[in-house]
Amino acid sequence: MAISDPVIDAQTPAADFTIRQMWDRYTDEEHKVWDTLYARQIDILKDRAVEEFHTGLGLLDLGSGGIPDLDVINPKLKDLTGWEVVMVPHLVPDDVFFDHLANRRFPSGRFIRKPDQLDYLEEPDIFHDIFGHVPMLTLPTFADYMQAYGQGGQRADSLGRLKELARLYWYTVEFGLIRKPEGLRIYGAGIVSSAGETPFSLESDSPNRIAFDLERVMRTDYRIDDFQQLYFVIDSFEQLLSATQQDFGPLYERLAADATTFGLTDLTDADTVIAHGTQEYARMRAADAAE
Repeated sequence: MAISDPVIDAQTPAADFTIRQMWDRYTDEEHKVWDTLYARQIDILKDRAVEEFHTGLGLLDLGSGGIPDLDVINPKLKDLTGWEVVMVPHLVPDDVFFDHLANRRFPSGRFIRKPDQLDYLEEPDIFHDIFGHVPMLTLPTFADYMQAYGQGGQRADSLGRLKELARLYWYTVEFGLIRKPEGLRIYGAGIVSSAGETPFSLESDSPNRIAFDLERVMRTDYRIDDFQQLYFVIDSFEQLLSATQQDFGPLYERLAADATTFGLTDLTDADTVIAHGTQEYARMRAADAAE
């Protein structure tokens, strides 16, 4: 569904870019796409996604059939952690995004991908946003982390450090892994909503996996158009929240004084390497592109 879709054009976004969901305007085909994606991912995520993700799915009853109705799930989410989901017609400006997060509002696209786009979509849709992100917002520690990220984003915007802060979001909220007694598990929305990257992130020998370090993360490039070549692994959600509740001022000063960044395949002597990847997948993709 493009931005010019008449369902959305019939609404005028508010100053904060929010629109009404108009749940009753979704078609049977759109609900079927959600159900198809949901059933596929639930099967793939078994024993791969962190337990807290599965718990969140159940608490919000996201598998009850069809695209979730915000009027149904928001009261549940609000009672659990004080968060709510708001609809937006497309990607919103950074300052608007941070303001929503800082006030415990998660912006979600209204549209859902077409049946021929099940495996990849460039712009995040409602399946990625609600299935991928919202279950973790039922966990108080992670909910607090997301609010703190929004508050930190407002400051980073004023200091010109958004590029570095975006890397933190990418490598945690979107593509984060966590170390559990039973092994590595997924909590990042970009992985749990992807049928291909779910097994790749945990079981492929190709990517590097290293222990989370805040400054290392904020100095590391990422790619948006393919599977990741590097994953950062946290030991707990408490560790993640604690690491990011410090004053970022000194860190921003170091980043400004020393602009060293790390590439997608770089490893350093300071890294705690959990899995040294072969980068076979990256080489294969580069060879395909060269043909």
